[in-house]
Amino acid sequence: MGWLVMERVTRKAVTMILLAALLLGVLHYYTLSNRIESLGKETKISADSGLSDTQSRSCDVQLIAPDHLRYKQPSVVHGRTDVVSVTPWLAPVVWEGTFNPVLIDSIYQQRNVSIAATVFAVGKYVQFLKNFLETAEQFFFVGFDVHVYVFTDQPDAIPDVRIAEGRQLTVRSVPSSNRWQEISARRMELIQVLIEETLLAHVDYIFCLDVDSKFHGRWGAESLSALVAVLHPGYYQDGRGRLPYERRPQSRAYMAPEDGDFYYAGGAFGGSVQEVHLLTQTCRHNFEADAQEGIEAAWQEESHLNKYMWIHKPTKVLSPEYLWQDFHPRDPKMHIIRFSGVVKNYADIRPNV
Repeated sequence: MGWLVMERVTRKAVTMILLAALLLGVLHYYTLSNRIESLGKETKISADSGLSDTQSRSCDVQLIAPDHLRYKQPSVVHGRTDVVSVTPWLAPVVWEGTFNPVLIDSIYQQRNVSIAATVFAVGKYVQFLKNFLETAEQFFFVGFDVHVYVFTDQPDAIPDVRIAEGRQLTVRSVPSSNRWQEISARRMELIQVLIEETLLAHVDYIFCLDVDSKFHGRWGAESLSALVAVLHPGYYQDGRGRLPYERRPQSRAYMAPEDGDFYYAGGAFGGSVQEVHLLTQTCRHNFEADAQEGIEAAWQEESHLNKYMWIHKPTKVLSPEYLWQDFHPRDPKMHIIRFSGVVKNYADIRPNV
């Protein structure tokens, strides 16, 4: 009789174990199915926006050097000692003497990368366009696939500049404005739309540059990265207390006194088209939300740019070599000036000064 009871107990226990295993299997299948479905939805959202994780990382993978290239051996104990060449978040800070131009260009040229550049020549600023375009032909990504997009309210005034093979120039018409602040602020919107309509599927990198500037030296592949900022030439040696961030808490560009790494220039920034799309989209949204509440940040899109890059750290920082100001005396740290804002009288060129 005892053995019969024991057999029944054993059978009951086995049944319970099998039922538990079956339940766990069903639960695991349900969870896995939901996870797969969720991943599918995430992928679809990314694909619809043109900003998949694979795409956003594609610009900075595998720096493969040409096998035939020979160059001087680099050193990890000798180099620039007068400047910092890496940020606290380990992004490179690019100065003359911190890279090999032949090596870095060779790496990116064999990948056939394409670069877009935007420039706004509105109102009297069109007078600077010829100098900008001619010097860009001499120094800006020479030997690369480059497409310059000129936004202007005077398409008939675009100068005749000889464009090298493999480079293109496209003119896009925009309305004029009676306020230079409005012209400045709309840049984020127009760049965002350009990326969405034209660039996402065809271009790797984009740089957004001021037209009242000219090139003096090479600007090449050393500047390429996912999100690229340029140190403002007026504030690169200053502490936080002297940086002209937006200090009003009502603005979405607000930076608290204890916030901020560096002050970045609005006259030159860039990166992969995916990252710059996110930047322009965010800055435009914040600018327009501020405007609805009657707020205009201290330095328009530059203020919003600095707030964005305080949160989304640039993956590469370019030294003031990449946007100097001609009215400044030359700093000995600047072994070369690559790009600079020309001397001008703002009262003559801005409509509401």
